[in-house]
Amino acid sequence: MTAKPVAEMSFEEAMSALEQVVGQLESGAVPLEESIALYERGAELRKHCEGKLAAAEEKVAQITLGPDGKPASARAVDIS
Repeated sequence: MTAKPVAEMSFEEAMSALEQVVGQLESGAVPLEESIALYERGAELRKHCEGKLAAAEEKVAQITLGPDGKPASARAVDIS
């Protein structure tokens, strides 16, 4: 079974995959070559998650709150 490309993953999918990678690496039961491949995938997953979080933070930052603490306006932001 081929792993789903990281770029096509949602944040939640990428986090779950990253947790699995970390678990495998921490187990110590993975051969060296596979550990290297897992580490590379983990780095790619981490970068993807960080990008998704940064995009979400930017989107939230675009929301302007009014004096009552409720959103007064929001500007659409493309996070793709």
